[in-house]
Amino acid sequence: MILVLNAGSSSLKAEVFDADLASLLSVSVSEIGKDGVLKSGQLHQPVQTKDHADALTLILGALDDAGHPLASLTAAAHRVVHGGATLTAPVRLTAQTIESIKACIPLAPLHNPANLAAILALGQLAPDLPQFASFDTAFHATNPALATTYPIPADEQAKGLRRYGFHGLSYAGLVRAISPMPSRLLALHLGNGASLCAILNGKSVATSMGYSPLDGLVMGTRSGAIDGMAVLQLAQDHGIDGANAILNRRSGLTALAGTNDMASILARNDEAARFAVDHFCYWAARHAGSAVVAMGGLDAIAFTGGIGENAPGIRERILAHLAFLGPVPVHIIPADEERQIARDAQSLMKRS
Repeated sequence: MILVLNAGSSSLKAEVFDADLASLLSVSVSEIGKDGVLKSGQLHQPVQTKDHADALTLILGALDDAGHPLASLTAAAHRVVHGGATLTAPVRLTAQTIESIKACIPLAPLHNPANLAAILALGQLAPDLPQFASFDTAFHATNPALATTYPIPADEQAKGLRRYGFHGLSYAGLVRAISPMPSRLLALHLGNGASLCAILNGKSVATSMGYSPLDGLVMGTRSGAIDGMAVLQLAQDHGIDGANAILNRRSGLTALAGTNDMASILARNDEAARFAVDHFCYWAARHAGSAVVAMGGLDAIAFTGGIGENAPGIRERILAHLAFLGPVPVHIIPADEERQIARDAQSLMKRS
């Protein structure tokens, strides 16, 4: 069995898969460092945790109670948000690859430390259990330099300032789920975080997110694309930390409609809600046009993510904007990043 761990800054989610990649159980701990909740099946238990190591201990205990003890695991696999320019494929975790993940912390200061915390905690508890990592940026490593290079001085580029793209694990799973694979696929991952990807012959050639997950589409709490001078003005008015909070936590749907919950926005009939929906769909289509250019045309469209899967009205509005491109097949694919991570680990195990 493979244990998949997805560590956020204040949460830890786990899912166990069997040899056929069927999901056996999901467990999570929320609000690490505060009063949180352990969820395992129908159990919702209040818990207090100090750090990710505490959360992992609780999760392993819940797995043991459910009949999946640590000794029954053959491997663990982790979602790591940022692999930088060098970690462009799933890897077995060694001292060297862990150092490479640490080197990417400046590129993802909110995410990679949490990912590493889970890796190191499990290494302490089960030092003989093979661990693997899959990277959210890796699927976009096939983007050409034309798509990834910012036209800034070379010494600034050398610091890692370039487009990377994210949601790669979602797109990798989506590609696997569509058969036959269309030559030119426009894929939209729409959720609280939202992005799109131009997939040419199964490979990413362009994506809307860039150096960070802030760029591109309007999101639940993130602004999406915004003029750099506007960012500098926010930083001047509110400081770096204040601008960061505005752009990443107080913008997007939250700024337009007062909430990041698209379902509740769609249920409303006030002017702010209508504008937020129109804005979300308009800009998704605007960015989609750019992706179609990157592929030289369009053969199919795919939607995934919480909004992409569950909000037909949003899909219809975006498709209406793109109707001038002509009729193409539309796929709705459930997001399943954890199974993709387990699949990556299983593939590496078979090769070794």
